[in-house]
Amino acid sequence: MDVKKLMEEKIRILNEAAKAYYVEGREIMSNFEYDKLYDELEELEKETGMILAGSPTQRVGYEVLSELPKEAHPKKMLSLDKTKDREALAEWLGNQEGLLSWKLDGLTIVLTYKNKKLDKAVTRGNGEVGEVITANAKTFVNVPLSIPFDGELVIRGEAVITYEDFEKINEAIPELDAKYKNPRNLCSGSVRQLNSQVTAERRVRFYAFSLVSAGEVDFSNSREEQMKWLSGQGFDVVEYKRVNSGTVVKTVDEFEHAIEKNPLPSDGLVLIYDDIAYSASLGVTAKFPRDAIAFKWRDQIAETTLREIEWSASRTGLINPVAIFDSVELEGTTVSRASLHNISIMEELQIGIGDTVQVYKANMIIPQIAENLTRSGNLHIPETCPVCGGHTEIHDETGVKTLFCINPECPAKKIKSFTHFVARDAMDVDGLSEMSIEKLIARGILKTPADIFRMDRFKSEIVSMEGFGEKSYDKLIAAAEKARHTTPDRLLCALGVPGIGTANAKVIAKACENSWDKMQNISLGELKTIEGVGEVLASGYRGFFDDPENKAEIEELLSVIKIDETFEKGQDFMAGLTFVITGSLNHFANRDALVAELEACGAKVSGSVSAKTSYLINNDVSSNSGKNKKAKELGIPIVDEETVLSWLESGEVVR
Repeated sequence: MDVKKLMEEKIRILNEAAKAYYVEGREIMSNFEYDKLYDELEELEKETGMILAGSPTQRVGYEVLSELPKEAHPKKMLSLDKTKDREALAEWLGNQEGLLSWKLDGLTIVLTYKNKKLDKAVTRGNGEVGEVITANAKTFVNVPLSIPFDGELVIRGEAVITYEDFEKINEAIPELDAKYKNPRNLCSGSVRQLNSQVTAERRVRFYAFSLVSAGEVDFSNSREEQMKWLSGQGFDVVEYKRVNSGTVVKTVDEFEHAIEKNPLPSDGLVLIYDDIAYSASLGVTAKFPRDAIAFKWRDQIAETTLREIEWSASRTGLINPVAIFDSVELEGTTVSRASLHNISIMEELQIGIGDTVQVYKANMIIPQIAENLTRSGNLHIPETCPVCGGHTEIHDETGVKTLFCINPECPAKKIKSFTHFVARDAMDVDGLSEMSIEKLIARGILKTPADIFRMDRFKSEIVSMEGFGEKSYDKLIAAAEKARHTTPDRLLCALGVPGIGTANAKVIAKACENSWDKMQNISLGELKTIEGVGEVLASGYRGFFDDPENKAEIEELLSVIKIDETFEKGQDFMAGLTFVITGSLNHFANRDALVAELEACGAKVSGSVSAKTSYLINNDVSSNSGKNKKAKELGIPIVDEETVLSWLESGEVVR
């Protein structure tokens, strides 16, 4: 292959990977592989002096593809040049001082404030054109809606989701293949939602890292002063440390040791000159600003031997390959397994049992296989499902090969489907665990969801099963009886309609005024008029309800459950209000019960007090708790449970 064709091939692969990652939220190659390929292309461009059209080394970001409004940035947003050499940072600083901070791994956002209010929020997009997400930004956990400064303020920052919130969201998703791969992908999809309610539920946070303009404010020619000023305006700013050429290497080490305790996802560090005037004098290159540089962690790589591939089936039929290898120590932890993602990646690595592979942790967190040194390619793709023994098929979608079990009766599909059906946010059958479901399916007691509400026909068999008894049986039947009485949005969420989670189920139910018949038969056109439901979601929805097998299963289910279709058009009288609940409750069984009441009236409920909080609910109004203090500082009203009850009963919030 000649050099030009080699470059064209690298460009094609890199662009496909970038599109999958940034636009479609998929991962078709590891970060290590992408960076390696990118560096090889860049080296070829330097050697030949030739840069081909479409080269990712010349393009900032990827093309914006969504239904959100577009807006051109006043000035092109450039990416940063990067290094993995700590000493190079000291050389780059020279006799200047700089600010060293986390390079947060989320989505870059530009916020504009006018007359003290948040006026506009735009994503970075492709660097030239971004997406307007103002309504979504107003739901971010820590973005101030109003600030003391009354001039025009423009700042840049990163929207991120903490590891803790990421894990909570993933824990609520029972099926393996539906779980989010990393916080960055989840954040990107959350920020760019058409329904801001979904964004609010994802608990997105914003950390400012750059002040673009702030009228005539004097910052004494110091970026650090800008950051301090932004903190004073109510913004959370990215954690940073002031450094010079003599301290920067040591400070990089300090950041490295803090990675495990950092609650925010990051993929390196950023070093920028503190001197604003000096920075401006440097100008920019075609792609990079000259006043800042990114530091990427040099991956700790370990060699080990691949022992087996574990194939894990899910409720959709997707069978995921996981590499099992001899244990190695990486970044202070023992690692023995890593996802291989799909067959395409396995083929690219020419993976085989007994191969010597190099393993690393992407961003020091997620185990990945970087390279296969022996490339035996001796791996046999299973022709039968590891769970049911049924036939498998390789699906090729947009160049990515994945393995599927095609047996509709596969227990793995049923187990995962049933687990999803009985989940807390779905039909909420308390106590029916995945292990219990597996046993009941194996005995032939559960074949369709409707069977959950007919388990009393098998009392003697269930009581005699391992792990069950009279008490367990009674609790199980009581839980099923309670779940039999449900609401349209819970049933919709439980069915496993592609792309329909708790938030979308509630939105669709509300649009159909809680009529289950309307929800089943709503047209494609009507679906697309509902906020947050696009072409893909609508098509998947109709495809699900038009499927004859699904229709029969739903009809059977409707014969054994009772749906409360009560709907009051004025029930959203709390729309636009955000509540925070703290302390003990007297009139509600738990906080979830109160949250359900508030959300049913259109309100949002947050876990922390911020400038966007409307009311703090606390029966001890005069307490000195942290949330009470914060509410008082921000001038947010504190109300007790009795007051909220009166609002719920009257259908009116009395301010």
